[in-house]
Amino acid sequence: MTALIKAIKAVLLFQILLLGLWLLSFELFINAEVAFFSAFFIMMGSMYSYKRLVSKRLEGYEDLSEDDLIDKIDDPYDLYGENVEIPEGEEVDLKAVVKEEKARLKGHTTKNTAAAAPAMVSMYRIGGYLFLVLGFIGLKNNDLLSLWPYMIALGVGVFGGFFVGKDIYSK
Repeated sequence: MTALIKAIKAVLLFQILLLGLWLLSFELFINAEVAFFSAFFIMMGSMYSYKRLVSKRLEGYEDLSEDDLIDKIDDPYDLYGENVEIPEGEEVDLKAVVKEEKARLKGHTTKNTAAAAPAMVSMYRIGGYLFLVLGFIGLKNNDLLSLWPYMIALGVGVFGGFFVGKDIYSK
């Protein structure tokens, strides 16, 4: 609960600083607000969805025995295990070996991508991106878009979302 209170205080502090921009120009203020909250919501949604994904994977995780763990650390690519002996005089077709290894790794990549898909298309992330697109269009249509303040506040929102998300979602 204290992490959430700390996060709320950080966002409120930034909002107070942004109110100072209103004294300079409403255009600066509204650009900074839209950009900050767009990036902030995207980062928070991303961190939350990936936290859920990792938690789900950890539920089904099986502990390795101590011997397997040591073998995994010493030889992570299994370079020394079950070596295949090649008879003398027989040449190895390197192209075939590389092609076979690429096919094996491609299966792992597809499997990992499919497993991470729920986090990539999470409603929390989509909501943040929707806010980003609609906010940008709204600013452009009302002739309020000023790119420099928008881009700077977008960067600040990314960092703000990261640090607040780190406080909230990591233990």
